[in-house]
Amino acid sequence: MSKPHKQIHLAAHFPGVNNTTVWSDPAAGSHIDFSSFAHFARTAERAKFDFLFLAEGLRLREQGGRIYDLDVVGRPDTFTILAALAAVTDRLGLTGTINSTFNEPYEVARQFASLDHLSAGRSAWNVVTSWDAFTGENFRRGGFLPQHERYSRAKEFLATAHELFDSWQGDEIVADRVTGTFLRDAKAGAFVHQGQHFDIHGRFDVPRSPQGRPVIFQAGDSEEGREFAASGADAIFSRYATLAEGQSFYQDVKGRLAKYGRRRDQLLILPAATFVLGDTDAEAEELAREVRRQQVSGATALKHLEFVWNRDLSGYDPDGPLPDIDPDTGEDHIARGRAQVRMYRDPLATAREWRELAAANGWSIRDLVINTGNRQTFVGAPETVARTIDAFVQADACDGFILVPHITPGGLDPFADKVVPLLQEKGVFRTDYEGTTLRDHLGLAHPDHAGEERVAS
Repeated sequence: MSKPHKQIHLAAHFPGVNNTTVWSDPAAGSHIDFSSFAHFARTAERAKFDFLFLAEGLRLREQGGRIYDLDVVGRPDTFTILAALAAVTDRLGLTGTINSTFNEPYEVARQFASLDHLSAGRSAWNVVTSWDAFTGENFRRGGFLPQHERYSRAKEFLATAHELFDSWQGDEIVADRVTGTFLRDAKAGAFVHQGQHFDIHGRFDVPRSPQGRPVIFQAGDSEEGREFAASGADAIFSRYATLAEGQSFYQDVKGRLAKYGRRRDQLLILPAATFVLGDTDAEAEELAREVRRQQVSGATALKHLEFVWNRDLSGYDPDGPLPDIDPDTGEDHIARGRAQVRMYRDPLATAREWRELAAANGWSIRDLVINTGNRQTFVGAPETVARTIDAFVQADACDGFILVPHITPGGLDPFADKVVPLLQEKGVFRTDYEGTTLRDHLGLAHPDHAGEERVAS
């Protein structure tokens, strides 16, 4: 008997702090106006996507003491956007990144439980940690935590939030959901938590939400991040774009679930994916090259090189050769608040490798950044892209993809109109929503009041 085809999960990421958006394109719209978010969300819902995802930064990044020019200055608060989107969508899941290092469990649990009520069970929380003191300067507590303590705090943070979500013991205590009045049950919302990071007690004031708990996402790729996801997350974002790397990550993370008493289908693996479509594969490849050059301007190329060199390279010609000088390996870094800084753990070795590549291929600084940076994940005619996405999922390289278009807000429309129908014809993607909550869309169980699972409707 042949193995049944897996159903593909699709989501959409509204890009923000990244090098993905082509700002110079005439079709590029605002990253601040609500109309952009509403258009993007409605397109995702029209295509029957599982959810929309918003990342969040807690401080604008700086390079050489100046705000990095690809950051969106004035981006609205994540909870505010998601709550507003709940009013203009009916089924689309609403996922937001909220930091566990500089927030408190009661506040975050209350916000997500409220969003889950306002959206009728469509909220999700991407739990992240913060790694640098630069971000911490925006907060009273300041400082930063070593990696093992960050994940220790995150685990206790999530466990505490679950205690708050579960503190309402069931629907039987609700007297009138229309008027908002409840039976005077002394146990309703009561909680006590004493731990290494949090010592709180009181009464949680938001009743049990439609999903029981919001869906939990996790984005870390470290050993600690993978264990954190396996122990309690519902989905994990993957950064692996090739089939072999994806399969390796998939098997590693899924293989960790059993020791936590979990099944392999209780954690979804969802990489981010960019795409360029054309009428033919050749046309798409040409468009992709042009998009990549638009994404990496000369100024952007120099800024990217500064991540490794840790020096001001503004005097160099981006269309000229790489610097002869070696990177500055001192502790103070020219780029602040950027995760990319951590990617180059041996800058001297990276610089040698890049010089060799540039010499062998005749690349300028800009050419090097274009060719070594993140490229579009899927490039081709709609048929090619649909076939490749399906192949990744069926080969257990992932459970689906979070699509990141290079044009906002209309960049998702071509995928919705041209690729989604092909996946539906293959029978690997839904033609309509079968449930009402995000847990329904993702095939995840609904926890009951004690945290036990019940099958999603």
